[in-house]
Amino acid sequence: MARLLLGAAALTAFAYVALCALLFVLQRSMIYYPQPRGPALPGTTALTLDAGGGARVEVTVRPSPSSESGAPAVLYFGGNAEAVAYSLPELATAFPDHALYLMHYRGYGGSSGRPSEAALVADALALHERVRAAHGARAGVVVVGRSLGSGVAVQLAAARPREVARLVLVTPYDSLAALAARFYPIFPVRWLLLDRYDSAQHAPQVDAPTLVVAAEHDDVIPRAHAEALAARFRAGVATLHVVAGAGHNDISESPEYARLLQGLP
Repeated sequence: MARLLLGAAALTAFAYVALCALLFVLQRSMIYYPQPRGPALPGTTALTLDAGGGARVEVTVRPSPSSESGAPAVLYFGGNAEAVAYSLPELATAFPDHALYLMHYRGYGGSSGRPSEAALVADALALHERVRAAHGARAGVVVVGRSLGSGVAVQLAAARPREVARLVLVTPYDSLAALAARFYPIFPVRWLLLDRYDSAQHAPQVDAPTLVVAAEHDDVIPRAHAEALAARFRAGVATLHVVAGAGHNDISESPEYARLLQGLP
């Protein structure tokens, strides 16, 4: 009997270790869901960034309606399964006078390479430098990050504290490790994760006025994670707004959404 129990325990331990190994190997395929290139949208152009490792990152651009130099700009970083060009109409409504830059992550749309936290953050910083060079150092740059992209946006704003005019985080998380631990409590995900997106760690370095937008009924990133992130900014920097009745994927359909992005009550 003792031998059978030992054998069962050994088999269980082996299966657990094997599952941990599988999670480690497959983790990026569980985080990133690259989307194909969509149709070109009227009034847009494409900007290509030469990224590290020979990768090329494509950015969908809606130029500013104003031909004046120094026009303000918006940088948009989308969710892990988002074809970002389709967010253009709602961003154009919220920011009618801004030039819009929507980055396709590596492996998404027309971008080459493979996505990772280090790669996406490096690409975001490169895009920010390109936009500031094109619009002028005094042009206001608004950074918007949704879902996965909130982790990219926070790191950009933290790294360029004086060069981001405003930060908007839609359905964000405090860290990917905390979120993964919530959904996979029996696995040591905090040790296994390669891409941690620890926004809570970077939040205290952000100077830009920040809006944190949470969905009341978010079952993908429960709003408690957005609340935990908002609490990590320095006093007076961040404002939290919970959109009543909204879920993770339909929050942009709420009448409140465009008003919040515009900074209106």
